[in-house]
Amino acid sequence: MEFLKHLNSIFKGRKDGAILIAEESTAWPKITGSVKEDGLGFDYKWNMGWMNDFLEYMKYDPYFRSHHYKELTFSMLYAYSEDFILVFSHDEVVHGKGSMAGKMPGMSLEDKFANLRTAYGFMMGHPGKKLLFMGQDFGQLDEWNENVQLEWELLDYPIHGRMKEYVKELNHLYRSYPALYKKDYQPDGFEWVNCMDSANNIVSFIRKTDKKEETLLFICNFAPVLHEKYIMGVPFEGKYKEIFNSDAVKFGGSGKGNPRMKTSREEDSDGRKHAITVQVPPMSICIFSCTPEKAVKPVQKKAAARNTGKRSAKNTDKSHNKKPSRNAGAAPAGKPGKQDETGQAAQIRAEGNTAEPERKAADVIPLKKRTKK
Repeated sequence: MEFLKHLNSIFKGRKDGAILIAEESTAWPKITGSVKEDGLGFDYKWNMGWMNDFLEYMKYDPYFRSHHYKELTFSMLYAYSEDFILVFSHDEVVHGKGSMAGKMPGMSLEDKFANLRTAYGFMMGHPGKKLLFMGQDFGQLDEWNENVQLEWELLDYPIHGRMKEYVKELNHLYRSYPALYKKDYQPDGFEWVNCMDSANNIVSFIRKTDKKEETLLFICNFAPVLHEKYIMGVPFEGKYKEIFNSDAVKFGGSGKGNPRMKTSREEDSDGRKHAITVQVPPMSICIFSCTPEKAVKPVQKKAAARNTGKRSAKNTDKSHNKKPSRNAGAAPAGKPGKQDETGQAAQIRAEGNTAEPERKAADVIPLKKRTKK
């Protein structure tokens, strides 16, 4: 152990990008811990526990998977104890174990490859770096044989070509979205949405960074059952767009999914305050980008209120300073009365700047009659 610590400390001092990875299947602690803290100092450790549990789960017929649901979720209990790499290595495709495609249940190649696409998609969403052994990216059917080359001729068949394109797009997705790698070894980079829906063989979770707008929402269906209206909780109020779907026609799927953006609504679901309703394709993984709703800042509201008050004050000042209409029935105080359009007197002011009591309409004598008298 002291030799390994010394070796790893020497490698850590180099600046040529060299890394050391431990394939270790015991419970020895601090394999990737710092040598200064009595760790062995490896950069990464193969996650053999996840590999064994997940492959066992995937080997079961989907009808029986609900009874083994814990094998799908158990790995998150120890995911941050080391800096893990998720591996589908050469050890799993030799010595009678079969290829990755060969391990999958199904009566046809289409069924097997649908399972394999879902498995690779779940692996890409799970915290930890990734390792996929050669030949498994295009669904080689025979297990690996070190004496012969890979079965490249299988790429002449569309089903294998589509699997190759699927893995290629998964890798591109991984490099394009920081939530898939930035916090692989920090607990706040992952959060379950629902890890209890064993009856439907569905799990959903969130991958995230320190930026809310980089959040990704995963929903994984490990059964060949279509869910037309599946309600699921979401991390926050906002819009959710499907950016990846393993059931797309171009990958050999049925084409079910969510072409339109989803707007969250206020509804309690999965212990969250907001939810969306989605279509979950059979045997699939769907990934959604998350755009938070922009909240109106209180400062802006106060500024708007101040502007409204100013406008109201200006309107009030204008109404006070507005001149009376020429056709008004009564003249302003301090000015002689004027005749209206019917010839009737509007008001009479007495000398001494004292106003006469207002007369009744019956006491007002038309101008013409007063002239004759």
